[in-house]
Amino acid sequence: MDPLLIGLLGFAGMLVLIALHVPIGIAMAAAGVIGFAALTGNVNAAIAMFGTETAGAISSPELVIIPMFLLMGSFAGTSGLAGDLYRLANALIGHRRGGLAMATIAGCGGFGAACGSSIATTATMARIALPEMESRKYAQSLGAGSIAAGGTLGSLIPPSSIMLIYAFLTEQFVVDMFIAGILPGILTIAIYVLAIYVIVRRDPSLGPAGPRVSWGQAGRVALSTWGIILVISIMTVGLYGGIFTVTEAAAAGVLVTMLFAYARGKLNWANLRSAVAETAHSVGMLYTILIGAHIFSNFVTLTQLPSAMVGWIVSLDLAPLMVILVLAVMYIALGAIFDAIAAMVITLPFVFPLVTEGLGYDPIWWGIVMIVVIEIGMITPPIGINVFVMHGVRRDIPLSTIFKGIVPFFGADIVRLLLIILFPAISIWLPQSM
Repeated sequence: MDPLLIGLLGFAGMLVLIALHVPIGIAMAAAGVIGFAALTGNVNAAIAMFGTETAGAISSPELVIIPMFLLMGSFAGTSGLAGDLYRLANALIGHRRGGLAMATIAGCGGFGAACGSSIATTATMARIALPEMESRKYAQSLGAGSIAAGGTLGSLIPPSSIMLIYAFLTEQFVVDMFIAGILPGILTIAIYVLAIYVIVRRDPSLGPAGPRVSWGQAGRVALSTWGIILVISIMTVGLYGGIFTVTEAAAAGVLVTMLFAYARGKLNWANLRSAVAETAHSVGMLYTILIGAHIFSNFVTLTQLPSAMVGWIVSLDLAPLMVILVLAVMYIALGAIFDAIAAMVITLPFVFPLVTEGLGYDPIWWGIVMIVVIEIGMITPPIGINVFVMHGVRRDIPLSTIFKGIVPFFGADIVRLLLIILFPAISIWLPQSM
């Protein structure tokens, strides 16, 4: 049988398994093993991939970072560090129209830098920020929409779990990915804040101004937030200053956040067990996806499907920018259906060679574009996983209300995406200059 046909059948079989609610990692691994055996006729070699890829993932020094970042995020939430940063932003701009929503965006960015997860950022800020906004008579649509949209910063603000996985799967230097995410992350915060400003200017009742905090009170709040600032500073200065490797920076973050949780009397046995169990669950899921992705990638490479896809798209003689825009639309649709990591690992074996080899684009730039468009998909109907996380925390808020609140942020996201695509320097200038 033609290898290309086997490749297409394998891809279709994987999608069928996913539709049957087979876990994404298992579906990819099963399709990869069966397809590899069909291509080579060597069943033993195909089955042996389970062992070799599992051993490779578990022993990979790059992937050790993932459980540490996840554990750091759990300790940051347990210790209350995430709430500290939100209170600082609120003290500075909470007296303005929409100020609490703007503070929420800033808080999401800060907590995203501590946990590296969009879902964790959304869930945490929903518990911290939404009650504050409701107490100030904010519209639920604006409050819930700003949290769901701001939660996407968890994957873009470095350090980010999805950046680590992209770097691992594409063999890029992870520090370059982190540095490349800094300016797009700042751009995202600025555009979201601008969107909130436009919303409340048109309808002030959506986000009424709160009482002004005196400079003395703001100073006291700032002093109380030194913990989260210290955590971010230690990791940032240590990592980008060459003091720490990425692994050492993650370990330092875990240690400092754990010490804060202990010093604040919140590191009891129940919280410690919950943090470790939550991390173990997430790590098991991520490793299963990565192992399955590698097995499936081995099969896809053997079929030469990526090369055929690159050749076919190049033969269409489309402008490279048009191809990128088509891929962006595809990823927004995938992000609305799949988890961000699943959407990325399923498509990387096909799309990465097309973008980097066929079209000649920078792999770091494409990693940022891919993360941005997938995160847009996480707030896009009909699924929008961040919206459902928000609804899961607050079931009294209808999904229709949350999606209504998402609309202006979705428009801001499209503007942000176009800026990053049309001006690649936003993503690659900083890592190239450093």
